Amino acid sequence: MSAGKEGVAILGVFVADLAFRAGRLPAMGETIFGSGFKMGPGGKGSNQAVAAARVGAKVTFVTKIGRDAFGDIALATWKGEGIAAQVARSDAEATGGAFIYVNDQTGENAIIVYPGAGGALTPADVDAAASAIRGARVFVTQLEQPAATARHALAAARAAGTATVFNPAPAAPVEAAIYPLCDFVVPNETEAAALTGLRLDSLDDARRAGDALLAKGAGTALITLGDKGALFHARGRSELVPAVKAGPVVETTGAGDAFVGGFAAALARGDEPLAATRFGCAVAGISVTRAGTAPSMPTLAEVAALMSRA
Repeated sequence: MSAGKEGVAILGVFVADLAFRAGRLPAMGETIFGSGFKMGPGGKGSNQAVAAARVGAKVTFVTKIGRDAFGDIALATWKGEGIAAQVARSDAEATGGAFIYVNDQTGENAIIVYPGAGGALTPADVDAAASAIRGARVFVTQLEQPAATARHALAAARAAGTATVFNPAPAAPVEAAIYPLCDFVVPNETEAAALTGLRLDSLDDARRAGDALLAKGAGTALITLGDKGALFHARGRSELVPAVKAGPVVETTGAGDAFVGGFAAALARGDEPLAATRFGCAVAGISVTRAGTAPSMPTLAEVAALMSRA
């Protein structure tokens, strides 16, 4: 990473999370009672920005929102977290929303997301924030906005010598041109299977998926494996970084975003990639002990305390 750069720039989407807790999902045509409901800030990119900011990174978040109440929640969230928002507001599209089902016994989740205005992010929006991307040590993006916009931003970051982190989520086809732009590709098991066509039933399977991602041109594959931790898979080195357990699991919805945000923040402050992976696992380990996505993200002091005990 080039000298003079600092912090993390993230391109992504904000949505309002509408989280319902229940023992199971209803069948089609069925109505059931839930055990809880909460609305809060969400969207993968925004969640990752909150995670990185809470553990001490200087964060710029590039996005688009509507001129509506959900958009106002977004602005208040970023202001409260100290995140610099490079945001366009749309008169034509509403801010997005997500239906989140959380199993009230296991904490596992199922999600339907509509990105709204963020789904209309264009390369021109990226160009408007080019100075923030060029000035960051680490750039992060996902797939809740169009893949062509993500590719354009990754290319801009790569040309500027900024380290690039691509979280291919939600799972979707990825054009071949994206992989060579990525220093780190960070899928979960489902996303890695979708990208490679391989089943991930074991650690060896995950390593084969990692090989496939490297063959596509990625610098390093970081495959998150739930409560098993994360596989750091690079040319010449493959290591399972164990999960860091902080307590009983309440909700897993924000775990992937916690990992990505924590990893990017640690990388931006100068940690080696394997150490940054361990840090990301600790951030995720705390997040799953709390309800919500952005609200579940821990502070630097909390992560440091957990790592000192682990």
